[in-house]
Amino acid sequence: MAESKAKASVPGMTPQQFRHWRRTLGLKQKDAAERLGLKKRMIQYYEKGNRDGRPVEIPKSIRLACYALSEGIGDYDGQSTTPLGAESAETE
Repeated sequence: MAESKAKASVPGMTPQQFRHWRRTLGLKQKDAAERLGLKKRMIQYYEKGNRDGRPVEIPKSIRLACYALSEGIGDYDGQSTTPLGAESAETE
């Protein structure tokens, strides 16, 4: 019972924090979407905080991906990380 109350009180990332994260990295919405593996429209929903009048919560996986990108991590294969920018060089 105590665990469910603790989970409910843990704040997620707000739309304002998400927008600040994106702008701090100097990313346009399209670029943030590509880095996070999302459609640009989802970035817009996260920054607005709702979709068609219903609240939108930024999932934990996206919050963790935002942190990884902030730390310069571009990818993770389960054992090691790829620096940000290096993953695009691999596809060229």
